[in-house]
Amino acid sequence: MNPLLQDFNTAPFSKISTKDYKPAILKAIEIAKQEINEIVNNSETPSFENTTVALDFSGEKLNRITSIFFNLNSAETNDEIQKIAQEISPWLSEFRNDITLNEELFNRVKAVFNNREDLKLSPEQEMLLEKQYKSFARNGANLNEENKKELRDIDAKLSKLSLKFGENVLAETNAFEMHLTKPEDVAGLPESVKEAAKEVAKSKNKDGYIFTLDYPSYIPFLTYADNRDLRKKMAIAAGKKGFQENEFNNEKIVLEIVNLRHKRANLLGYNTHAHFVLEERMAETPEKVIEFSNNLLEKAKPAALKEFENLEKYAKELDGIDKLQKWDGAYYSEKLKKELFDLDQELLKPYFKLENVINGVFEIANRLFDLNFEEINSIDKYHEDVKTYNVTDNEDNFIAVFYADFHPRKGKRNGAWMTSYKSQQIKNGINDRPHVSIVCNFTKPTETKPSLLTFNEVTTLFHEFGHALHGMLANTTYNSLSGTSVSWDFVELPSQVLENWCYEKEALELFARHYETDEVIPMKYVEKIKESASFHEGMQTLRQLSFGLLDMKWHSENPSEINSVKEFENDAFSNTKLYPDVKENAMSTAFSHIFQGGYSSGYYSYKWAEVLDADAFEYFLEEGIFNKEVATKFKDNVLSKGGTEKPMKLYKRFRGKEPKPDALLKRAGLLNSER
Repeated sequence: MNPLLQDFNTAPFSKISTKDYKPAILKAIEIAKQEINEIVNNSETPSFENTTVALDFSGEKLNRITSIFFNLNSAETNDEIQKIAQEISPWLSEFRNDITLNEELFNRVKAVFNNREDLKLSPEQEMLLEKQYKSFARNGANLNEENKKELRDIDAKLSKLSLKFGENVLAETNAFEMHLTKPEDVAGLPESVKEAAKEVAKSKNKDGYIFTLDYPSYIPFLTYADNRDLRKKMAIAAGKKGFQENEFNNEKIVLEIVNLRHKRANLLGYNTHAHFVLEERMAETPEKVIEFSNNLLEKAKPAALKEFENLEKYAKELDGIDKLQKWDGAYYSEKLKKELFDLDQELLKPYFKLENVINGVFEIANRLFDLNFEEINSIDKYHEDVKTYNVTDNEDNFIAVFYADFHPRKGKRNGAWMTSYKSQQIKNGINDRPHVSIVCNFTKPTETKPSLLTFNEVTTLFHEFGHALHGMLANTTYNSLSGTSVSWDFVELPSQVLENWCYEKEALELFARHYETDEVIPMKYVEKIKESASFHEGMQTLRQLSFGLLDMKWHSENPSEINSVKEFENDAFSNTKLYPDVKENAMSTAFSHIFQGGYSSGYYSYKWAEVLDADAFEYFLEEGIFNKEVATKFKDNVLSKGGTEKPMKLYKRFRGKEPKPDALLKRAGLLNSER
């Protein structure tokens, strides 16, 4: 019997074999379709219960099975699992289309939606109904047949174009290599970087070093290589991706994508693509995003210009550089930073033993939110490295199952993320508690040393644990509104806000102790960490804002008159420019975030979330970082509420007012630009 089709509470990892996935997913799709048919064929008048709620609870088995499968495809994959992923993805996509294009189902949802004024719904019920109705409407359910067909055609073209865009960027990235054989050409580079470049050369049967446009090769080269001409060569090659007269040119593709997106938005009744996207975000309108960005720009620009002027002066004194170019920025910034702060990550690592950091984050969660974590071995795991915990509150009520997977291995993708094996929901009067997981890639312990984290890894652990708290403390009725099911520009608040505790003496004293001597981390190190964190923050902020404003300019105006990508881009950058323009380069032709990833009209959200987290943490600083009252307000109005109400409403209920950028500007040292 297929273990995935049995009823189970925690995922039965040890019983599942790879061959179980495909039949289980096919069967679960069949069950989900039956559930949809039951809603459609219900002879009773459409109601909130028999349509809206029934639809939200449908597909539960399918969701559980696919969450296990796709989580393993990220954390414990192999060729066979990857092959299955390729096969089942079209099935799932077709199943989703079957739902959004099901006219009879939409008619029922619409009937309830049109009758909502008479239903006396709670805010959460209203949100569920609105979200459900919009998921159909935003996919064209209200259009006539001819327009529906046009929408499908646009979607098909867009998915091909964004795929082609990405393939071209990858081809350009792979096509370039810089082969160096002289020791003076690699002067300034750390040994580990040279070693990696040697390995690449060796794999291609060449002597010396090979550098590529892959980030682990490109970024260190621009940051450390003493040879300015070679830095220039690398930087120009990177900036030319998709902007050369060859088969991989992305200029036409960019223009086609923005025009199709605009057309699609118009077809659905929106002014521009940005209006369409932002309707479902906390920011709500492009006007609001542009105003937000320009407000930050006004504050950051004086500081950025001052930093740039100082950096140019430093480069002139050091090497006689008359005009800083794009290939000089990272190199001289790194030199200046080292001179100013002399902060060695290796000095910090002994104070951040992984087990201590885990206990520290648990202790902080206990002081703030009354949570207790008990490691248990009775839960099935997908790998022996995984740790499993039972989470309870101070009254011994069961809150969640928590999985933590900390070390790299073959079959696990890079990076760090939070995920879920089971969403929280209240069904038939029973509060189904969530099963939440975080996955990271921290150094493994060796025979002589435990796992010691860099400070960046400490903040990564806190970040992912912040997401996990959002999942664990969820307390909503409907699973589609539960935990991290919130708008894109709100989801990073719980994760980013928790990182702030890593910089506070009171919190660090709980866990930052030398693994051999048990000495608490000296505060002079912490001060250096804090100071270096805001180094060149003006320039960094300007850079982020320039990308967000470029994204907005592409998507919040009618693009039909744009003929030149380069001219359009120069115009968009006119107010945020620090370095001289490089005529051979363009940004948009390799701006994968917005033309291939999901960030179109969304790049601003990085800075937006930073404003939220700084403003929220300011409240804790005012009242005390372990203040129970503030923590309870955060738990009750943000962490437990998921997407049950508009994010700004929830935030204001916690904070008592709308967020202001002042706390972020203060933290980044940007309030006083005369520094």
